[in-house]
Amino acid sequence: MKIDLIRLHHVKLPLKAPFTTSFATQTERDTMLVEVVSDGVSGWGECVTMEHPYYSSEYSAGAVALMTEYLAPRTLGVDVQAESVAALWEKVVGHRMAKAALETAILDAQLRQTGRSLAHYLGATVDRVPSGVSVGIQDSIPELIDIVEEFVEAGYVRIKIKIKPGWDIEPVRALRERFGVGLPLQVDANSAYTLADAGHLRQLDEYGLILIEQPLYEDDIRLHGRLAEMMSTPICLDESIVSARSAADAIALRAMSIVNIKPGRVGGYLEARRIHDIAQANGIGAWCGGMLESGLGRAANAALAALPGFTLPGDISASDRFYARDITEPFVLEDGYIRVPTGPGLGVEPIPELLAAVTAHVDTLVG
Repeated sequence: MKIDLIRLHHVKLPLKAPFTTSFATQTERDTMLVEVVSDGVSGWGECVTMEHPYYSSEYSAGAVALMTEYLAPRTLGVDVQAESVAALWEKVVGHRMAKAALETAILDAQLRQTGRSLAHYLGATVDRVPSGVSVGIQDSIPELIDIVEEFVEAGYVRIKIKIKPGWDIEPVRALRERFGVGLPLQVDANSAYTLADAGHLRQLDEYGLILIEQPLYEDDIRLHGRLAEMMSTPICLDESIVSARSAADAIALRAMSIVNIKPGRVGGYLEARRIHDIAQANGIGAWCGGMLESGLGRAANAALAALPGFTLPGDISASDRFYARDITEPFVLEDGYIRVPTGPGLGVEPIPELLAAVTAHVDTLVG
């Protein structure tokens, strides 16, 4: 398959409400959609970079430059397959989110040409996946309780709340008092703590959490192993896991008993499947994390989460969780589940007028 051209769609999707984590507050999704065209067939990939390099070293403007100057010239006009395209980019160090977006677009075009769905290609075993929801840091505990109550009533099967120093034990206690131990609840620290906070974090053990996600810095895999020995709450790694190799190392160091697999963070859906296989082989729980994706990324994540090793609900919420109007046909919560698309490739594509409404500009790259 030869890629005739690549279009980079710079989009700004407004969020329904601000989303606050320990490192930033987002009011819109500022990112890049990658469209590749081969023999008249378009394939799509969503870059999960943020506008600023706060979650990771990658950011949207940098991803555009990387795509334009390094990835596209190595890809345009060359015979490619999604399974081997990474070899074309091996001299480009890092930049996994940009690589994931382009690899996904190539894989989407490839599967559309053969009429095969991404879910079938990856090895999905179910046609719908349980849906969890991520709740950002709020201004007050009453506001948090009200928001969580809305999501529980909507049917979400798992609640995740963001935490940081000063917003951790009290919100968890309040949610347990309001909803009881029957509410599947987990917390995400986004690297906000150090091992010196272990005594404080151990207080979370009282509340029957599914897990605590990424409590320490992303390069502190060894120290996560130390923390895991001190806590009964399972440790889940997110930012620390950037490849199948890093996942294997974390397992060997007993730094996690659960892994959050984000395809963009690890370089694409093929590498995400490898991490899934390693986790499954080692009895490590897994779930598919989210990055506030549009319907394009949501479709691909649902396909991945349908693999048998994903044992916990992921962050694959309905479109209306974050957006008043998605750029694809919206994903809808059905009795706590999201349906996995079955059409060729991702199974969804942007609706032209909706995409145009949120597009700042388009760069067209040709060989």
